[in-house]
Amino acid sequence: MEFSTAEVKRAASAQTTAPGIEPNGSEILVRSLQAEGVKFLWGYPGGAVLYIYDALYKQDTIEHVLVRHEQAAVHAADGYARATGEVGVALVTSGPGVTNAVTGIATAYMDSIPMVIITGQVPTAAIGLDAFQECDTVGITRPIVKHNFLVKDVRDLAVTMKKAFHIARTGRPGPVVVDVPKDVSLKTAPFHYPDRVEMRSYNPVRKGHGGQIRKAVQLLLAAKRPYIYTGGGVVLGNASAELRELADMLGFPCTNTLMGLGAIAASDPKFLGMLGMHGTFEANMTMQNCDVLLAVGARFDDRVIGNPQHFASVERKIIHVDIDPSSISKRVRVDIPIVGDVKDVLVELIAQLREAHAKPDVKAMSTWWSQINEWRKKDCLKFTNSTEVIKPQYVVETLWELTKDSDAYITSDVGQHQMWAAQYYRFDQPRRWINSGGLGTMGVGLPYAMGIKLAKPDADVFCITGEGSIQMCIQELSTCLQYKTPVKIISLNNRYLGMVRQWQQIDYGGRYSHSYMDALPDFVKLAEAYGHVGLKIEKPSDVEGALREAIRLKDRTVFLDIRTDPTENVWPMVKAGKGISEMLLGSEDL
Repeated sequence: MEFSTAEVKRAASAQTTAPGIEPNGSEILVRSLQAEGVKFLWGYPGGAVLYIYDALYKQDTIEHVLVRHEQAAVHAADGYARATGEVGVALVTSGPGVTNAVTGIATAYMDSIPMVIITGQVPTAAIGLDAFQECDTVGITRPIVKHNFLVKDVRDLAVTMKKAFHIARTGRPGPVVVDVPKDVSLKTAPFHYPDRVEMRSYNPVRKGHGGQIRKAVQLLLAAKRPYIYTGGGVVLGNASAELRELADMLGFPCTNTLMGLGAIAASDPKFLGMLGMHGTFEANMTMQNCDVLLAVGARFDDRVIGNPQHFASVERKIIHVDIDPSSISKRVRVDIPIVGDVKDVLVELIAQLREAHAKPDVKAMSTWWSQINEWRKKDCLKFTNSTEVIKPQYVVETLWELTKDSDAYITSDVGQHQMWAAQYYRFDQPRRWINSGGLGTMGVGLPYAMGIKLAKPDADVFCITGEGSIQMCIQELSTCLQYKTPVKIISLNNRYLGMVRQWQQIDYGGRYSHSYMDALPDFVKLAEAYGHVGLKIEKPSDVEGALREAIRLKDRTVFLDIRTDPTENVWPMVKAGKGISEMLLGSEDL
């Protein structure tokens, strides 16, 4: 059922209780969600939230999706938020409902995803008395949320919800938990949802400092070996168009982190590929040898720059733009910090560049691009295909060839398949690549895909996974059937926990301790048991046909069990503790 935002907000003001009777806390909560324009809510009922579920039963503007595990509820809401830019919402009960949701909350927190997670709690009088299904939700989630609330008075519930959504979506986004005791969800109060909310202790900066931006312009125009390095903040800030305009104006080489893929089109000649631990040779070498680095919405994390001492061994000037001041100079000292919303800062940066009526040094840029093109000749992503065994890179490349001209979304779990997806699927648009970056959470791929498919019913949604990751939330195949979210699951099945096996080969003398998957199910029969289509692919010549068939079956969830080469490794690779330019390009470097 589709509703416009205006219709949803009108429904929030309509009485769901008899005239003259105040709504209870559960009805206030549902009206608050309607006022925020929430269309989908992922959850799992339990005793502490049954009044809330009763209120949901009485309305028809919010579609509740019953998952099979609370972790998947938060992941699905997370995937929805990543693909749409809207706040994802999940609802879980107290105790184990909360603890099952913790992994999803931490995943969203590490990647700065705007979410509101509503948790049930035991009645206020029972808090602290070890009541049935009680846990300290505020204490447990405090390190992994942007903020959390325990609502002890029903009269505070509406304004708390307003605060939660405001905090989740503004500044550096993140998950917010609202813990609602059962008695609060039953008590009544007048309903008034504020149009806006002010919090004295929370006022994120949006506009960058004009003087700092002027310094940045001067430094960029004087650069001889410049580089633009962008992260997930550009995607979250909806600043891809501004970034592309800036890159075109300057003609500088660009790179994205794993979380930033699609911010710059992969087809743009200025794009050098992803950088970091499994980034391209040219992206990493350019990062290490540039003289001016413009970092936008990125945080110089360990998987991007490797050893900070090695990174600092080459002198360079760094401009760092980020909405979160705590991310600036956290791991790497920067020369020109600019705190502000990345979109607003890039708009101002472009305006000042136009006013400067100056261009970068043409001769220096030509020399710099010549060096970069020499690094590109390494062709570090080249792989040897086979007619005997399926290479995982070939599967991803083939999927890209078949979907590059369509509105396709790619989710992944975590491991080798995630890196191959990032390397070989060439994302030209933002918010099309949905994966867990900071926490590296196995099991997210299928719930992410479910959340995206509800938000984007006309798009093709593919989950690239492995036989290890997919089993962590495989019960959600049942949810896919019930809610008619026909996603395509591409399992690169190498019978190993692939990335663990790769590390064990390289760093642990080939001692493959508990990384082999010894008792796998028949995934085709399993998919069919859940009411879906299962396909087993064992020959390279069958890969393209199977992918075409999955795409053709628009209204069916399809599970492709693709048996890939168990010995294949992800290259390039920067080993832990090494510098970003100290790359292994293949097995010959071991």
